[in-house]
Amino acid sequence: MAAKFDKDYVLKTVEERGIHFIRFWFTDVLGFLKSFAVTDAELEGAFAEGMGFDGSSIEGFSRIQESDMVAFPNPDSFQILPWRPQEGDGVGRMFCDVMNPDGTPYDGDPRYALKRILKKAADMGYTMYVGPELEFFYFADSEGTEVLDKGGYFDLTPLDVASDLRRETVLTLEKLGIPVEYSHHEVAPSQHEIDLRYADALTMADNVMTYRLTVKEIAYANGVYATFMPKPIYGQNGSGMHVHQSLFNKDGNAFFDAKDPEGYNLSPIGKAYIAGLLKYAPEFCAVTNQFVNSYKRLVPGYEAPVYITWARRNRSAMVRVPMYKPGKEVATRVELRCPDPAANPYLAFAVMLGAGLKGIEEGLTLPKEATNNIFEMTDAELKKAKIKTLPGDLGEAIANFEKSALMKEVLGEHIHTYFVANKKAEWLEYISQVSQWEQDRYLEIL
Repeated sequence: MAAKFDKDYVLKTVEERGIHFIRFWFTDVLGFLKSFAVTDAELEGAFAEGMGFDGSSIEGFSRIQESDMVAFPNPDSFQILPWRPQEGDGVGRMFCDVMNPDGTPYDGDPRYALKRILKKAADMGYTMYVGPELEFFYFADSEGTEVLDKGGYFDLTPLDVASDLRRETVLTLEKLGIPVEYSHHEVAPSQHEIDLRYADALTMADNVMTYRLTVKEIAYANGVYATFMPKPIYGQNGSGMHVHQSLFNKDGNAFFDAKDPEGYNLSPIGKAYIAGLLKYAPEFCAVTNQFVNSYKRLVPGYEAPVYITWARRNRSAMVRVPMYKPGKEVATRVELRCPDPAANPYLAFAVMLGAGLKGIEEGLTLPKEATNNIFEMTDAELKKAKIKTLPGDLGEAIANFEKSALMKEVLGEHIHTYFVANKKAEWLEYISQVSQWEQDRYLEIL
């Protein structure tokens, strides 16, 4: 994808708009946005030589004895932050590539992990495009789960009092150069969704990081709190990040085939890609659903897919292939429905692509389409249909991830090793806690 801006454009804009601070953005391994600011006077030097920082305190980065890191800003990601002053003392931002002091890419940088698997795809002749649908909740504050409305799916005012918040968020995203396709109220009270228009995977990962911050900034400015926690309210739907994805090659959409003998309009490449997602989902689930709370969402009965199946119309399947519309070959795509919006988008897109490419390399066969409501099937029926389930909790997910040769290959040993250690620690801390539920259930009877 051609660069939108170059360093000369950025330097000129900074001077003309009176921008005094430029924030350098990058993420840790878990996907938390990190930032430090440089002044306009330092910017030209930063383009040439990068800006050094101490990586030893960043989750999943370096140890104390090898802490020096260098951040190189990407001029094509430059934007002026709309929630900061716009004229004089304005604030810009750029995403950075994190390097070692010797100029080599840093293995612990999630952005580099995604770029590495995108390079493999490019060598195979493919470009990955993604269009995620991120859901989130608005609450009165960060101290609890007091909802702002009792609205439901696609509800509008007066039930959906947050429609103005969504509108302001969409307008702010567009000011940041991020096009939006849809915004609407979701199923649960105070739950909302804003869908980003598809883009290449690296651009979209940057956009997701910007999106999450923008949603929170607009909420904060209006005196409320926004959260991407996967399952904040017991008994209500959790928040997902359905990821629409496709591969393009020199001939166009590599997933489309009008002569598909099975009538799915899917090419052998598309079918093998889906088969790869299905085969390796138990191994990448720790990345797409990386927190203890993620698995409170992945339970039957709340629309979140737990069964490793695919279908066209059936939304209980983990992978959905939206129905083909004549003349819309470019829109042929796969929708992975299990990820949640708290995932690190760089790593999430990387493991999805890695699984799909592995399916292509292995020539995997697409299993039978799931046409019935899987949520209503008995255990015996699931077993007979050979339908497997995603991991039931983070402990199981990280065990699958740890022994996965593919995940180590896709993410690199550094990120793989750190991720396992971090998630094992989280799981151990969680299972050692005594919850209010346990006290309420057992204290008086045992």
